[in-house]
Amino acid sequence: MFNPDSIFVRTDSREDAERIRKKTLENKEERPLVIEGHTAHFDGYFDQGRDKGSTKYLLRPDEVLGSDIMSVDREKGVEEIHKLFENAMKGKEMYICFYCLGPTGSNFSISAVQITDSSYVAHSEDILYRSGYEQFLSLKGSGNFFRFVHSAGELDRGVSKNFEKRHVYIDLQDEIVFSFNTQYAGNAVGLKKLAMRLAIKRASEEGWLTEHMFIMGVYGRQKRRVTYFTGSFPSACGKTATAMLEGEKIIGDDIAYLKNLDGKIIAVNVERGIFGIIQDVSEKSDPAIFEALTVPGEVIFSNALVDEHNNPRWLGDGRPEPEKGVNFGGEWAPGKKGPDGNETLYAHKNARYTIRLKDLKNCDENLENPKGVEIGGVIYGGRDSDTSVPVMQSFDWVHGILAQAAMIESETTAATLGEEGVRKFNLMANLDFLSIPIGRYIQNNLDIVQGVKNPPLIFHVNYFLRGKDGLYLNGVKDKHVWLKWMELRVHGEAGGIKTPIGYMPRYDDLKLLFKDVLGKDYSREDYNEQFKLRIPECIAKIDRIKKIYHTKVFDAPHILMKTLEDQRQRLEDCRKENGDYPAQDVF
Repeated sequence: MFNPDSIFVRTDSREDAERIRKKTLENKEERPLVIEGHTAHFDGYFDQGRDKGSTKYLLRPDEVLGSDIMSVDREKGVEEIHKLFENAMKGKEMYICFYCLGPTGSNFSISAVQITDSSYVAHSEDILYRSGYEQFLSLKGSGNFFRFVHSAGELDRGVSKNFEKRHVYIDLQDEIVFSFNTQYAGNAVGLKKLAMRLAIKRASEEGWLTEHMFIMGVYGRQKRRVTYFTGSFPSACGKTATAMLEGEKIIGDDIAYLKNLDGKIIAVNVERGIFGIIQDVSEKSDPAIFEALTVPGEVIFSNALVDEHNNPRWLGDGRPEPEKGVNFGGEWAPGKKGPDGNETLYAHKNARYTIRLKDLKNCDENLENPKGVEIGGVIYGGRDSDTSVPVMQSFDWVHGILAQAAMIESETTAATLGEEGVRKFNLMANLDFLSIPIGRYIQNNLDIVQGVKNPPLIFHVNYFLRGKDGLYLNGVKDKHVWLKWMELRVHGEAGGIKTPIGYMPRYDDLKLLFKDVLGKDYSREDYNEQFKLRIPECIAKIDRIKKIYHTKVFDAPHILMKTLEDQRQRLEDCRKENGDYPAQDVF
C-alpha cells in the first residue's frame, strides 16, 4: 500500500538504533547541536500540538463512548485512511520498529509495533520506550500487540506539507492507530498518548488501570524508607514539578499501568523516557532536568530555537534572550512574523525535550523492575484559585475516587489560552484520552482495590489558591511540605483533622515540616488562611460537577451522585453551625 523505496526492520541491537539516529541527520529531520549527542527537530509552523479535532475513534454503529468523543464509522474510516496511504512512502524508507510498553518480561508488558516513514519518530521512540523485538518474537504469532502506522505525508522543506489534512484514526477493535500528514510527536509517536487510548480499553476488559500518572518515590524521615506515589494532574497544574521535586526519586512523569497483584496496588512506568515541555526549565527551577539538557548525552530538542552558536534556546531558560537563530518558522529575529501574520516568539510555548530517565540523577533504581513498585498514595491535583485547600486526604478509597478524582477541575490561564479563570472539568486528568464510557471508567477505578486490605491513601492538592489580594497563598516550594505530610500519613506518623470534605493537616505537623524541609517558619495566620473551609465555593463546585454528570454522562454510577450529595449535606450542616468559612480549630 505505502510503496516505500526501502524497508528497515529495527531489532533490539544497538547498531540498529544507531542507524536510525544517523538517518535523522542524513535526511535532515534532525540537526546536530554543539553538545555531543544533542539534536534539534522542527515540526511545521501549524503542526505544533496534539490535534484533538482530527483525532477520531473508528467505531461500529452499535458502539457509543459518549457525546463529547469524536468518532467516524469504522468501515468508512478504514477505507478513507487506506486510500490516503496509497504510495504515501514512495521515495522514502519505511521503518518497522518493535517496542515494549512497560518493563520487558513483566506482567505489565505490552508488545507494540510502529511502522513509520519518519526517522525522527523512530528515534524518539527509541529514547522513550524499551526495545521489544525479542519480546515480540516470543509471542509466536499471537496477535496480542498494539499496532501504529504513521506517515508524515508529502514533505516541504522537511515538514508535513498537507497539515490541514491531518488524520489520526484509532481503531479499538483491532488495536491499531493510523496517523497521516503530521510530524508532531503527540500525533505521530504512536506509543505515547495514542497507545494510552488502546491501553485504557484493554485495561478495562482485563481488570487493571491505565492512568495519566507520574510515579515517584518520597523519602521518609532520615531517608530510612521510600514510599511510592502516583499522581494525576491536568496540564499546567504542577504534575512534572511534583514528580521532579529535588531530593526525591522519579520512576515516571506521564503514564502508568496499575494492577491489583496479591492484594497490593502495583504500578510501572509505561515509558523509559520523558517527552517534556521545556518552557521555563532552568537551572533554578528544574536543576535535575536542566543538568541533563546541558551535558553530553542523547537529547532531542523539538521546536526550540537554534541560535547562531548552534545551541538550543527555549522560553524561560534563565538566560538572556537570543538575538537571532533558526526556529520552527525558519530564520528568526525579533519582530519576525509567521505565515499567519502573527509575531513569533523565538521558541514555541510547546517546545519539547526528549531524554531517557536514566540520564537524570534522581532516577529511581526500580524504573526497569518487572515487578513494579507498591503504591502507598495516589495524588490528584488541579488549578483552583478560590475553593480547594493546598492538601487534603480523602476519608477512604471510594470517597477519594468520587469526591476528589472524579471532580477535578483546572482553571485556564490568560498566558496560554487567552481567558483566565475558566474552569475545565477533567476527571482523573484523563478525560482527553478515554476510550471507554466515563461511567465504566469510574467504576473500574472503584473496583481495582477489591481484595486489597490496605488500599493506597488518596490525596488532593492545589498549588494555586489565592488570597483576597489576588496573590498566591503558597510559595512554589511549599508543595514539598505537602508531599512529606502525605508520606507520613501513609505510615500513620502524622495527624489529620476530620472535616466535611476529608482530612486536613494539623498546624503543629506542618510547622515542623516547614522548618525541616524548607528551613523556614510557618505562621498560624498562614495556616488559618490556607486551610479554612470555603463552604460556599465547595458547594458551588459540587453543583457544577453534578450538573456535568447529569447532562453529559449517561452511565455515571449511582454511588457517585450519592457521595457528592452526602458531601454537600455535610457542608450545609457545618455552615449552619460555624458559618461560611470555618477555621480548622472548630473541628
